[in-house]
Amino acid sequence: AVLSEPKRAQPALDTAGRDSYSVITPIQTEIPQGMFDHVDPRSPIPLYAQIASRLRVAIASRELRPGDGLPSVRQLAARLRINPATVVQAYRELEMEGLVSTRQGAGTVVQEVAADKRSKDREQEARRLVRDMLAQAGSMGITSAELRAAVEREMKPGGNNSK
Repeated sequence: AVLSEPKRAQPALDTAGRDSYSVITPIQTEIPQGMFDHVDPRSPIPLYAQIASRLRVAIASRELRPGDGLPSVRQLAARLRINPATVVQAYRELEMEGLVSTRQGAGTVVQEVAADKRSKDREQEARRLVRDMLAQAGSMGITSAELRAAVEREMKPGGNNSK
């Protein structure tokens, strides 16, 4: 029996050698359903900051992974029914933090983020959520003791039952 040379798999998209004008763009992943459900135009927190915060959490938790494409500015603005400049501001903030990179014509892509930075981002977001919850509870007249008791009840297994 004659053994033949094993066949090598051809790359799915490798035109660099033949066509120097080709640009391979990242595949835009579908943003998880509900990711922006809590963006609230009535909040005192600017919309761009709410969007950036939600994306920061998604990147820190690996809900969005390195190489994942974010929706285009126009797509996200249309989806949230906001001005595209608001989305641009959120994406720029994330780019300055090194969480995403934006290339003209290729879109905005999630960058690799060190584990310690992801952990720090998650901690900062958790603290921000607590501050928001405390402010909201205070405006409703709920004491810190009542809030603490409610949080402890909710964190117990089966705690989301109203009692």
